[in-house]
Amino acid sequence: MNRIGIIVVGVLLALILLASTLFVVDQRQFAVVYALGEIKEVVSEPGLKFKLPAPLQNVVVLDRRTQTLDSPESKPIFTAEKKSLVIDWLLKWRITDPKRFIRSLGTDMRNAENRLSPIVQAALNEEVTRRTVGAVLSTEREKVMQGVIARLGDDAKSFGIEIVDVRIKRVDFSVNITDAVYRRMQSERQRVANELRSQGTAEGEKIRADADRQREIIVAEAYRDAQKLKGEGDAKASALYADAFGKDPQFAQFYRSLEAYRSTFRSKSDVMVVDPSSDFFKAMRGAGSGGK
Repeated sequence: MNRIGIIVVGVLLALILLASTLFVVDQRQFAVVYALGEIKEVVSEPGLKFKLPAPLQNVVVLDRRTQTLDSPESKPIFTAEKKSLVIDWLLKWRITDPKRFIRSLGTDMRNAENRLSPIVQAALNEEVTRRTVGAVLSTEREKVMQGVIARLGDDAKSFGIEIVDVRIKRVDFSVNITDAVYRRMQSERQRVANELRSQGTAEGEKIRADADRQREIIVAEAYRDAQKLKGEGDAKASALYADAFGKDPQFAQFYRSLEAYRSTFRSKSDVMVVDPSSDFFKAMRGAGSGGK
C-alpha cells in the first residue's frame, strides 16, 4: 500500500510539473514568457506552448485587440479666437511591441490609459488652439484628428503601441459661452422676425395704397361714364323737348309755367307775395291757354 501511495503521489507530482510547463496562447493575446524576472520570449502565435516549470519561467498574457479609451473628463479648450470649447474624444489603440509596452507601462492596461489620457488632451489642445470655432466644428475637423494622431506617434512608439484612430465625439461651448450664444441666436431670430414684420407691413401698405388708387380710378371712370351718359340723356331730352315745343309753342309755354309752379310751391311752408294780375299766374287764369 505504501508503494502504491508513493506511485500515485509521484504521478500527481509529474502531472503537476507537466502542467506547469504547458500554456495556451489565444489568438487575441500575446504571451510574454519571463525567466527569473526577465522577459525571455514573446509568443504571438496561438496554440499549445511549452516553458520551463515555475518558478523558473512564468507567463503573462496581454490583450492584442484594439482598445478604446474615452476622454476621462471634459476640459475647456480655447480656440484661436479665444472661444472656449468642451471636446469629448475617443482613442483607438493596440499593442504592437509587448516587450516595450511592459518595460514602459507594466502589464496593467490601465497604466497605458492613465499615461495616454493627458498626452491626447495636450495634443488636442495644440491642434484646437491653432484653429477657429468654425474650423473645429466643420471645415477642419478631420485635420484636427489627423494632427492629434501625428503628435501621438513618437509617444505611442515609445510605449510599444499603435494609435489606430482618434475621433472627436462631441464639441460644445462651455456653459457661459453657450448662454451667450443662445442669447445671440435669440436676438438674431428676433431681428429677423422684426425685419419680416416690417417687410410685411410695408408690403401691406403698398397693397392698400394700390387698392385705394385702383378704387379712385374705378370711381372716377364710373363718374365720368355716368356724367357722359347723363349728358347724352340730357341732350336727347332737350332735343325731344325742343322738337315737341317747336311743334306747339303755346303748349310749351303752358308746360314751363307748370314747371315753375311746381318748383315754387314745392313746400307747404313756402310763402310768396305776388300781384295776382301778374304774368306769373297767367296760366292759372286761363288767358295763356289758347282755349285748350
